[in-house]
Amino acid sequence: MAKKGNRVQVILECTEHKDSGVPGTSRYVTTKNRKNTPDRMERKKYNPILKKVTVHREIK
Repeated sequence: MAKKGNRVQVILECTEHKDSGVPGTSRYVTTKNRKNTPDRMERKKYNPILKKVTVHREIK
């Protein structure tokens, strides 16, 4: 039987990439604890298309 916990998989998408007009997207997959962080996550991650570190926000 599988364990049912508070940890869920989320997708982080770059916020600056949409505004730049460059084709493609920068996305990362990570996990978070629903109990500790109920609102959307926000992390600074590397965007290989823009070649710099940008803010990535959780999408649903």
